[in-house]
Amino acid sequence: MSHEYGFERVYVESEWYDGPRSGIADIHGVPHRFLSNFDEADDEYLSTYMVFPIDVETLALEQEQWSIFVHWNRLYESGKADVKSHPAHGGIDGRWDEIETLLAHRRAIPPSARQAKAEFQRVETSERYTEAGPDYRLRWTFA
Repeated sequence: MSHEYGFERVYVESEWYDGPRSGIADIHGVPHRFLSNFDEADDEYLSTYMVFPIDVETLALEQEQWSIFVHWNRLYESGKADVKSHPAHGGIDGRWDEIETLLAHRRAIPPSARQAKAEFQRVETSERYTEAGPDYRLRWTFA
């Protein structure tokens, strides 16, 4: 018996370029890391992603780091912070840097990763980024 899954939650957006490129999202109800495939020869992102499940500790760390970003982004959008103060630059937010170290090995693509395609759907909300995640959902299909 196969399940039909609809658009699912995105917890964290780690990179955006003409669409989501990496982050954490539910795939068939289970949190997964997704990383957009990139064609080096054509210098462009492909429509496929490498996806793999993550554990609850990794999800918690990713969400904590996401929350730090959301707080910074609110300051940035209100004009109270500039791009140079983004915590990903390092040396700006000690906890961000600590989480980066803790997650470094957990972000590598394992041999068990699968290739998938994602369909994108915006969600109506007053903010693009909130602690609950970005303002869109993804629906996944496997090749």
